[in-house]
Amino acid sequence: MVRSDRMVSTGSGREIRIMEAGQPDGVPVLVHSGTPGSRLLYHLWVEDALSRGIRLISYDRPGYGASTPYPGRAVASAARDVAAIAKALGIECLSVWGYSCGGPHALACAALLPDLVVAAATLGSVAPCPAEGLDFFAGMGEDNVAEFRAALDGRDALQPMVEAMAPGLLAADSVSLVEAFRSLLSPVDAAVLTGDFAAYLLSSIREGCTERRDGWVDDDLAFTKPWGFKPEQIEIPVLLWHGKHDRFVPFRHGEWLASHIPNVDAQLSPDEGHLTLVLGRVADVHNWLLAKME
Repeated sequence: MVRSDRMVSTGSGREIRIMEAGQPDGVPVLVHSGTPGSRLLYHLWVEDALSRGIRLISYDRPGYGASTPYPGRAVASAARDVAAIAKALGIECLSVWGYSCGGPHALACAALLPDLVVAAATLGSVAPCPAEGLDFFAGMGEDNVAEFRAALDGRDALQPMVEAMAPGLLAADSVSLVEAFRSLLSPVDAAVLTGDFAAYLLSSIREGCTERRDGWVDDDLAFTKPWGFKPEQIEIPVLLWHGKHDRFVPFRHGEWLASHIPNVDAQLSPDEGHLTLVLGRVADVHNWLLAKME
């Protein structure tokens, strides 16, 4: 299974590290990772992409891994970076999907790149903060509540918290990862945080955050200020998955997004959590995106 890394210039003095996997000459699909994370792709996603003829592309957002930091970036900034990636790769149209805190970045591309992005999908995406009619913190695990509240207080409050959290995550194994996520894990999510999936999540965090935590901090700050677009602007098709048992990003976030994205196929599942979607629904996402690109 061929995977390749390369650096891409944004044209504004920054560089982004990307990864390509799956079918090299296949239908391009770009992935936005969760927070904190990196461009690393789970092997089941790559295997599914290969079987469907998908050219799967991912990248380290600014400040993660080898990608140049971009302090003060907005969620909307992801659209410019994806446009730069597509230009560097000679891609004229693609689809995108994002999981967890990668969801808003996928939605940014959907809203702001209608001539490039054909369709988009989210799995357990965060909603804007604040958002009218949404209690952002209701149903959220204590650890994420504390982190987002620190982000609302600004960089000076958030940076020390992230720096204090990072060593434990970077040194974790699959057992201690469950303990680290204790407040965020519903029973269905705890059941899947094992084996090579847990190992993948740990590898992604280490790849993105071992050298520095800029990407993690800038992600959180971006989520808690104006995104630079509104979900109501999105005109292309969007598939939205959200699970009732999600404590990372509560179900109400999915309901709110589903009610504000015009052309949405909302799969609001009574049985899923957060990690269960990331582990088990990517094949469904790929299938849906390919149908929209025909």
